[in-house]
Amino acid sequence: MSQVEIIQRGIRRRYVVEGMFRACGLSALICGVVFLAFLLITTFVKGYTALQQTYIGLDITPMEEDFDGAVTEETLRRADYGALIKRSLREAFPDVTRRKEKKTLYRLVSSGAQHELRQKLVQNPGLVGQTTTFWVLADDEVDMYMKGNVNVSIPEKKRRFKDHAIELTKRLVQQDRIQLRFNTPFFSRGDSREPEQAGIKGAAMGSLFAILVTMLLSFPVGIAAAIYLQEFAKTNRFTDFIEVNINNLAAVPSIIFGLLGLAIFINLFGLPRSIPLVGGMVLALMTLPTIIISSRAALAAVPPSIREAALGIGASPVQTVLHHVLPLAMPGMMTGAIIGLAQAMGETAPLLMIGMVAFIVDIPGSPLDPGTALPVQIYLWADSPERAFVERTSAAIIILLLFLSLVNGLIVVLRKKFEKRW
Repeated sequence: MSQVEIIQRGIRRRYVVEGMFRACGLSALICGVVFLAFLLITTFVKGYTALQQTYIGLDITPMEEDFDGAVTEETLRRADYGALIKRSLREAFPDVTRRKEKKTLYRLVSSGAQHELRQKLVQNPGLVGQTTTFWVLADDEVDMYMKGNVNVSIPEKKRRFKDHAIELTKRLVQQDRIQLRFNTPFFSRGDSREPEQAGIKGAAMGSLFAILVTMLLSFPVGIAAAIYLQEFAKTNRFTDFIEVNINNLAAVPSIIFGLLGLAIFINLFGLPRSIPLVGGMVLALMTLPTIIISSRAALAAVPPSIREAALGIGASPVQTVLHHVLPLAMPGMMTGAIIGLAQAMGETAPLLMIGMVAFIVDIPGSPLDPGTALPVQIYLWADSPERAFVERTSAAIIILLLFLSLVNGLIVVLRKKFEKRW
């Protein structure tokens, strides 16, 4: 075999290996895209039904006798609206007379229906004495049946939604007393033990406040620390010790930061549990190493000629960094902020340690009000046994992804503006 043939064979072998390497890379990319698409599609299929909620129309005639004979704001607030709803159901189904059947009938309506009815009558007392059709929330089992999530082919003993309840629901459908409407309460209410009453607004507001606190604390401190370590600090054992610990903190499990927040912010400083302020402070501690490391890398990527030129025309070291180096490094710093905030928004373990796993119905109005976060809310709903919480869990995941995309998009826009400005 000649030398030329040996060289050609080696070249062909090299091309084959290169082709195999490219094929492996392409296969890995395709697998990643397929798995991501499967995850997103599965989550969407399970969660989009949460955008609709089943309502039952009841003809209710509130009389003055139901309000102690006097229609005032006080009597309207303390009246027994559960009795009004039960009376309307008995009138709609006069053939339901047995006690067990009545209980099944009453359970078709959500336990929160009486609160909705109270609110409507308090806002409009003129409805007393009139027969009005009120559309109230149906029970979660009725909602699941109307959405086709109840398998009626399995034996009744293995189903929570029994045959008699299915029969009553079908009769309501025949009477045009059941409707699927847009699930407004899901976006306007806080958490609830009942799936049909559970909403995402409380967790969304808690996440928003926590992320704002995280951004206000971690970004300025992280940028300042990176500038000092990269541009002004002398290389000695002390700075080497700090750099090693910063790199180590970036790899510390997030639950350790939760324990740190529990020990310092809550036990030592006495801050309340389960408030977005403490959650944001803990997430800021967790995000700082990522921002510092990425910011130092962005500063190091700025050519030394920029610094030398600025110093050569008489600029001070501080002016050189603030007016010349920092604008060039800012896009990379914004990228580090994106990575850090994305990590913080999806964290659950540190928030569990500081008590943000508590069951809170009220929607927080400030970082000092008790609240929870979207990842923690997803964790709580995923642990609930009711089938209706499955779709709400998936819907909350979709909202978290949209929320994350919105924040990332905002930071990307800001990064682009910094690039154009320079």
